[in-house]
Amino acid sequence: MSTEHTHGNGTAEGAAPAPLPTARLGGQGPRVGVQGLGCMGMSAFYGRADADTSRATLERALELGVTLYDTADMYGLGENEKFLAPFVRAHRDEITIATKFALVLDPENPSYRGIRNDPPYIRQAIDASLDRLGVDVIDLYYMHRRDPAVPIEETVGVMAELVEAGKVRHLGLSEVTGAELRAAHAVHPIAAVQSEWSLFSRDVERSAVPAAAELGVAFVPYSPLGRGFLTGSFADASAELGEGDFRRTQPRFNGANAVTNQALLEPVRALAKAHGVSLGQVALAWVQQRAAVWGMTVVPIPGTTKPTRVEENVAAVRVELSDAELASLDDIAAHVAGDRYPDMSFTSSVREDTA
Repeated sequence: MSTEHTHGNGTAEGAAPAPLPTARLGGQGPRVGVQGLGCMGMSAFYGRADADTSRATLERALELGVTLYDTADMYGLGENEKFLAPFVRAHRDEITIATKFALVLDPENPSYRGIRNDPPYIRQAIDASLDRLGVDVIDLYYMHRRDPAVPIEETVGVMAELVEAGKVRHLGLSEVTGAELRAAHAVHPIAAVQSEWSLFSRDVERSAVPAAAELGVAFVPYSPLGRGFLTGSFADASAELGEGDFRRTQPRFNGANAVTNQALLEPVRALAKAHGVSLGQVALAWVQQRAAVWGMTVVPIPGTTKPTRVEENVAAVRVELSDAELASLDDIAAHVAGDRYPDMSFTSSVREDTA
């Protein structure tokens, strides 16, 4: 365990950051830094972000070896893709850009969420994303959510056509079960599965993670820091976060659930103190070490809009938790109070038990 004389950024005093290790997404996918950057918060869901600071965050991440940048067509109703476009074009040969289709919003009805996996919509969505990003090809194209009414073989078949047409390089799926991943992978190789995976969210370990490990598909955990709750940055969303922050609607971050879940952070706090690092770095180290636990590629995509947070997050790659320390965190998820979302029908969790 290499943790002596480390500080809040996880590096030895006076030492330059070590190069971020890389890993391949899937058997033939792109090689990327073992930690990516979730860009959603730069445009949506967490309140207003400063554009200049967000741009500096993108550049700092690349300097530190982060090469996987994650967005989606529904983040800010396309505004996040537009925001990323200048950065993507300026560093086109250095980065892997990932975006997604399937979740449909209605500007006139902010509470509306729809899912479309049908072929006409997919063909329309890819062209719109290419236009907003200002590129000729998407490196990694995800189905953002699964519509059980549309056979996944049909959806992935159309996605495979996009690869053949040169509009997409590699395919990904988000929030799928192991059975759905196997069915999709039989149609066309899947490079990565993106789902929530953290100390607080381990539903994916029922079937999706074992299937991905078996098939050689990479796992890209989103919200590995529990949307900031695991970092200790807030204790009760409705009491501390602004009106435009959607975490105020998430059951586990509010009221009695938040009180219960705050108490679950005690072993995380103990390890952070022992290692001289932050709570978030312990939480991220746990996720990063899932790669060794499961024998698979794991590339978490913590989101932030601040360069200093990127530095802290990347440094977590060098925080090594022992087997005993990992074991001390093992039962946290089983005691978490509250669901991930107010409406869980949009997630794979409701299908994992029967997968």
